[in-house]
Amino acid sequence: MRKRRNRYSGIGGQAVLEGIMMKNGEQYAIAVRKPDGEIEVDVDTYHSVIHGSRLLKLPFIRGIFNFVDSLILGMKSLNFSAAFYEDEEAKETLADKAFNRVFKDKAEKIFTGLVTIFSMALAIAIFMILPYFLTAQFQDYIRNASLMAIIEGVVRIGIFVLYVLAISLMKDIRRVYMYHGAEHKCIDCIEKGRPLTVRNVMRSSRQHKRCGTSFMLFVMFVSVILFFFIRVENPAARVALRIALIPVIAGISYEIIRLAGRSENILVKIISAPGLMLQRLTTKEPDEGMVEVAIAAVEAVFDWKKYLYDTFGYEIDDSWLEDQTKPAEEDEDI
Repeated sequence: MRKRRNRYSGIGGQAVLEGIMMKNGEQYAIAVRKPDGEIEVDVDTYHSVIHGSRLLKLPFIRGIFNFVDSLILGMKSLNFSAAFYEDEEAKETLADKAFNRVFKDKAEKIFTGLVTIFSMALAIAIFMILPYFLTAQFQDYIRNASLMAIIEGVVRIGIFVLYVLAISLMKDIRRVYMYHGAEHKCIDCIEKGRPLTVRNVMRSSRQHKRCGTSFMLFVMFVSVILFFFIRVENPAARVALRIALIPVIAGISYEIIRLAGRSENILVKIISAPGLMLQRLTTKEPDEGMVEVAIAAVEAVFDWKKYLYDTFGYEIDDSWLEDQTKPAEEDEDI
């Protein structure tokens, strides 16, 4: 079969605990494999923190709010999936009771917001502030400001890669990464114009240019460039500058990854390559059961048959599709 060029579909998602979240526009679905083996699918609508604002259409500005939205929705999705695997014997603590008493029906929403803020603060401390302080230890030996900026950038990227490598070695995270692979394979299958079946998904690529891993790596690279050209002398101001420029870095990185997801330009492929390589750590080959969960999440929010007809010009016969979902000794190419 002649290799098809990927066509942008607009869907995206993330792996959660024993499941997948898929988002299409404002609608999203979370599919989770419950302890009893059944697949639970929850479909809902997510509105941006600035829903309806024209800022969501402005280049570079929209990326800031899209990043915040992805953090909020991601945390919400993780909480939903984790609820199926909570320890039934775990008792509600006094702190839990007090929190629920104060905030009542808004307790879960506020808790999710607090966890999101804490996660962002921790990420800023580790990936933005820590590299600066580590590099500052060499300022008595290295007088060249440009070289110091480059070293800080290398340290920042190194910390990020080591972090990704470290958590990829954790047993529980490995299953999340397998579901991450299933998510990517589903999107790749659709965007290559293949019917969304378990067989087709299993042979699709688990690498994707719009992945959050690639986005974070772009954040690291963009920060290196900005901090190289934008400098201040005062140490406290340097720390403040690194925090102040985070929205700018996020906005630029979003536009780059948005372009990467829509273009097959050779330059875009080159700048996307490091992120795709890093995805070898953050995605693992899923089993067929995981792919079934991913397909359930996709089909809850995305009409892939209509997409294949509109984009690639052919219809999927339901009887053929049923035949393809039956067990077979050997896969046939589409």
